[in-house]
Amino acid sequence: MPIKTLQIPTPDGTADGFAAFPEGGGQHPGVLLYPDAFGVRPVLRTMAQELADHGYYVLVPNLYYRTGPAPVFELPEHIDEESRPALFAQIMPLIQEHTTDRVLRDADAYLRFLTAQPEVAAGPVATIGYCLGAVLAMRTATAHPGQVAAVAGFHPAALVTDAPDSPHRLVSELTARVHIGLAEGDLTPEALAEFNRALDAAGVAYTTEVYPGAVHGFTMSDTAAFDAAALQRHWDRLLPLLGTALTKG
Repeated sequence: MPIKTLQIPTPDGTADGFAAFPEGGGQHPGVLLYPDAFGVRPVLRTMAQELADHGYYVLVPNLYYRTGPAPVFELPEHIDEESRPALFAQIMPLIQEHTTDRVLRDADAYLRFLTAQPEVAAGPVATIGYCLGAVLAMRTATAHPGQVAAVAGFHPAALVTDAPDSPHRLVSELTARVHIGLAEGDLTPEALAEFNRALDAAGVAYTTEVYPGAVHGFTMSDTAAFDAAALQRHWDRLLPLLGTALTKG
C-alpha cells in the first residue's frame, strides 16, 4: 500500500501527517484516523495500511504539530509499564493544551484536506480514534454531522465528564453510526450507562462493548497493553461499520 507523507494546512500552522491508500489508482472512501496519546509512530502506519488493504484512504495527522513534527518525543520500541510514567510526564502537558476549540479547528482542517485529495471518493467519511483519539473522533463527528457517516473509538479517554461540552452531551448532533470498544475499566458502569442513554435519546445507531479481559491500549502492538484477540475483535467491529456506512449507504 502506498504511504504518502503530507503537510496539512490548519488555522494554527501546518500539521504533518501521512496517508495510506490502495494501490492501483481510483478513488476510495475517506477515513480520518486519530492516534492514541503516544502519537504517530510505526504501529499507526501498520493499522492505516490494514485499512487501506480493505479499500480506504486513511489520513493520520500528528496531533501535536503545534509542538513540532512527529515524533514529538522519543518513544521506546516497546512501551512497557515502567516507561509509561516518564512518557506521560512529557505527554500530559500536550494533551492539556489540546482544548476543544483547538480540536474543532483541527477537525475542520483535517476533513477539508481529506476530502480534497484526488484519491478520495465523493461522499461521507469516517472518523476513528484510539484513547485520546476516540474523543477527537467523536468531537469531529458531532461537529460535522452531514459529513461523517461512521465514528469508532477504542479504549477511549473521557467520553463522559462533568464538563458542559463533554462528548456525551453532544451526541444529539450525531447522524453517524457508532461503535465504541472499551477495555475493562475505561468507563465506570455508571458512565457507560449514561453514555448509552445519551445515544438512545439521540436515536443513534450504535454499539458499545466492553472487550473481555482487555486493558486500556489493547489495540497497540508496541505497548504492554496489547491484546491480539481484542485487536481482532476491533477489526471485526470496525470493518463492517465502515462497509455499511461508507460503501453500502
